[in-house]
Amino acid sequence: MRPNIKHVATACALAASLSLSSGVSFATGSEDLPRRAQWEARFTSGENAGMQLTEINNNSPLSEAGLQAGDILVKVDGNPIHSAAHWDDLTDSLTADRAYSLTVRRGHQALVFEATFNAVPYENYAGITTSYDHIINDYGLRQRVIITRPDGNSESSDERLPAIFVLQGLSCSSIEYWPGRTSGFVRSLQRLVTNSGMVVMRTEKPGLGDSEGNCSQTDFMTELNGYETALKKLQDLPFVDPDRILVLGSSMGSALAPYFANKFSLNAVISDGTYYRTWFEHMLEIERRIKAYQGNDESTVNRLMNEAYIPLYYGMLIQKKSYAEVVDEYPLLAAHNYHEDAHMYGRPVEFYHQLQDFDVAGNWQRLSVPVRIRWGSSDWIMSEADNHMIMEALRKAGNSNAELYIHPGLDHFDSIQPSMEASFNGEPAQWDDRISDLMVEWAIELNSQKNSRTGRYATPSPAQR
Repeated sequence: MRPNIKHVATACALAASLSLSSGVSFATGSEDLPRRAQWEARFTSGENAGMQLTEINNNSPLSEAGLQAGDILVKVDGNPIHSAAHWDDLTDSLTADRAYSLTVRRGHQALVFEATFNAVPYENYAGITTSYDHIINDYGLRQRVIITRPDGNSESSDERLPAIFVLQGLSCSSIEYWPGRTSGFVRSLQRLVTNSGMVVMRTEKPGLGDSEGNCSQTDFMTELNGYETALKKLQDLPFVDPDRILVLGSSMGSALAPYFANKFSLNAVISDGTYYRTWFEHMLEIERRIKAYQGNDESTVNRLMNEAYIPLYYGMLIQKKSYAEVVDEYPLLAAHNYHEDAHMYGRPVEFYHQLQDFDVAGNWQRLSVPVRIRWGSSDWIMSEADNHMIMEALRKAGNSNAELYIHPGLDHFDSIQPSMEASFNGEPAQWDDRISDLMVEWAIELNSQKNSRTGRYATPSPAQR
């Protein structure tokens, strides 16, 4: 989860042309998904409506079309940009090799331009076969899945490899690497792909990457169904050993991981930056920290919790209302509500209504397979207490193969910070290879343990290590 209190949209610099290689393969058939594109520019919210161009890459489609820094983009294909969530949807749905009509306000002028955007380069790694495929969820949406495996392991090979099923966090953010992306989570995924020696499957949410749909309108049950459909596909792949699939979850995905391990009889769970209590409890705890980090004294924090945030989140999560409905009922809450009328952190309120009823704690308690959990000491979003509650629940349930590692200085975004408050304030962070190396080590360890269902050991070969 990444609570963006101030929305800033950034699109990173990209290569001007698409380069394919023999290490990348695609779903067969004519129904494969159109390739995503990006703006190749930077934007910030306009003073009124639209998004203001602050920087345009040289020789980019926007530059060649005639747009300039300072222009305010107000419409895309005639659709007005009316909110941060709508802008995110437009950005996520941008595809290559088709013309877009762009309405711009430049001073007192309204200008219309046309631009065709470049495709984002596909992932490509030495010694790794990268396959771009898709699944169709039960709601009829095609979602991109990216499957990587070591070269030399063909579909006709007798050897079946262990696999890692990745569950990502809450935000509407692609799970794919492209040039210019530098987030710690994406960097960790790259090292998992290149260093684990295993099959790795990632699933794009609806509306992200090349997937159909709209992330800002996708509810929790639809997202869950997409992951379930993708996992079934992974289990059926001819080069995957179905008895050696573990689930690795980050942030929100880490809390869903036990559900998938229980339902699909997976081999193990790796959970990074997780939680245990209900979302209502989680939001109250995180709001208390936010208010303290914003400089309020403890008496003020207590007052704000009682007068504003308990009723606000009770109305949204327990009474299943939108923020607009809660504020309409209690107008004094308007001064404290920084969420959109029907969205929180880019997701619709229906997502959280369903999530509130999801049995996170019960799935943790029922987990009988090996578990490795990591929490960072600079993580201000997820609670250390929740991690200890998980360990206690597992212990009481008789799961003796569970470990919790508290990573010094690690924040919620896979980077090293001196404190929680430094991470909250967005101070410059550091990367440490141990962040990703631990995940790789755990994956190899857990997929090498004796499988309780087959009674055999599954040890990766030296080449796979």
